[in-house]
Amino acid sequence: MALSLSPSPSFSSLSFSSQISPSKGFKLSLPSLSFPPISSRRNPKSISVSISASVAAISAVPELEVDGISLEKYVKARLPGGFAAQTIFGTGRRKCAIARVVLQEGTGNVIINYRDAKEYLQGNPLWLQYVKTPLLTLGYESNYDVFVKVHGGGLSGQAQAISLGIARALLKISENHRAPLRKEGLLTRDARVVERKKVGLKKARKAPQFSKR
Repeated sequence: MALSLSPSPSFSSLSFSSQISPSKGFKLSLPSLSFPPISSRRNPKSISVSISASVAAISAVPELEVDGISLEKYVKARLPGGFAAQTIFGTGRRKCAIARVVLQEGTGNVIINYRDAKEYLQGNPLWLQYVKTPLLTLGYESNYDVFVKVHGGGLSGQAQAISLGIARALLKISENHRAPLRKEGLLTRDARVVERKKVGLKKARKAPQFSKR
């Protein structure tokens, strides 16, 4: 990358050119500048500066893989016929989020929208705990793989929707799971949603400041 700048009263001369070299690393070279005394300059307003640099090409971030294949191909291979064709499934909802969950015997992997759960939920420990609680309650944290398709709402609502979906899917495995899951409140649909704004108010209940005169 080369940059040459020659300031003048009208700033009319400005040129820029870039060149990327395949060499690794980043090099920046700034030549030493020497200017004659002001008294000996013919045009003191004309100064030229040149900067050269070489930047290595940025390689694309590799896609997450399981056993050498991408997560999307891995999920499709594990779920022939898609989510609708599976037998151990559950649907969870929270606020505006809807999660469709499928359980399969495995080692405890959780994949959400073809991405690892920790990556999808941004490593938030609370949201990850929502997802793991139903399996931890029954001691199945390393016995089943969880595949999720979720949309709507934010990550917090999606995590709670996934929790309800996993709990409902566990009932398909055995009806004996109902008592411990019910005891922990994991089968209860949380119906709380944002209250609508009212006419004449600033929000759902907040009113404008009262003025007597």
